[in-house]
Amino acid sequence: MTNYTKLPAILLLADGTVFYGKAAGKIGTTTGEICFNTGMTGYQEIFTDPSYFGQIMVTTNSHIGNYGIQKDEIESDSIKIAGLVCKNYNIVYSRKQATESIQDYFQNDNLVAISDIDTRALVRHIRDKGAMNAIISSEITDLDELKQKLAEVPSMEGLELSSQVSTKEPYFHGNPEASLKVAALDLGIKKNILRSFENRDIYVQVFPAKTKFAEMEKFNPDGYFISNGPGDPSVMPYAVETIKEILAEDKPLFGICLGHQLLAEANDIGTMKMFNGHRGLNHPVKNIIKNHCEVTSQNHGFGVIPDEVRNSDKVEITHVNLNDKSIEGIRVKGKKAFSVQYHPESSPGPHDSRYLFDDFVNVMKGELVW
Repeated sequence: MTNYTKLPAILLLADGTVFYGKAAGKIGTTTGEICFNTGMTGYQEIFTDPSYFGQIMVTTNSHIGNYGIQKDEIESDSIKIAGLVCKNYNIVYSRKQATESIQDYFQNDNLVAISDIDTRALVRHIRDKGAMNAIISSEITDLDELKQKLAEVPSMEGLELSSQVSTKEPYFHGNPEASLKVAALDLGIKKNILRSFENRDIYVQVFPAKTKFAEMEKFNPDGYFISNGPGDPSVMPYAVETIKEILAEDKPLFGICLGHQLLAEANDIGTMKMFNGHRGLNHPVKNIIKNHCEVTSQNHGFGVIPDEVRNSDKVEITHVNLNDKSIEGIRVKGKKAFSVQYHPESSPGPHDSRYLFDDFVNVMKGELVW
């Protein structure tokens, strides 16, 4: 049952900037790296996306909660964002399919949030100054105390977070009688990725983040998948080593988001912390192999180093971002391995890029080579 009081709350950024608003969700204090998402819908899928683990989310859409919460619209089993910042926090919702309000949802999952913030001003500030750590509190009003707590929060750069959101035990998804089998390394995998495989008659075994290749190979899969996830790819040697072993055996491999960055790392291409990252549902990407454009769903704060990709003799570029020319897709020369930085499974977002799952099927069947 909703227990909601418009208590004052504070948002403090690492550069000392302060925003005052109203308490939302659980009364308390939370910290994380602040970032913003420009999507106009799909807030529940965003809240539960494991790639957002450790981050405070600013939603640029002015209304959050207006269509309520529906139990099936999730990308993991719990809220993964560290906190929420929004303009209008709508407890009253207008959808028959919804099962509870956003306030009940946040209280049940212990999420601290702040509303009635000028999110336009906040996003402009983050856009100009870059991603940084922040703290939200609806229980502490002393700025010096908040500054002290914020100073203790580690930078996202150098953090290994995937093992914290990964499954602890292997599990299966899909039809055991399916025509193809895929072994998925769970670094923070989204549920719609698994649904996308199931829709293509693929049976998936999902493995914990630090599983060795030899263990995954026992499933006798037709291909391997490296998932999305949170944190810094440059401090994940365990995953890089697994990918190198998959490549050495010349097995079909598909990577998404963090999986894309790790495939680059496995081919001696470095990754970097981006100034702001890409988070939204309308990022234009060009497939330079097929010479067509697609509108994509994105969520990442790290990326591959463009010059190192361009100078590599191991990979070729398949996709580029039309906004900033960053590298959005690669494939490994002489291997059956490819990856994209964005999210073809979307959820939320457009379906322009779901052909990539079909490409992976064709690679596993030997019908697509390069």
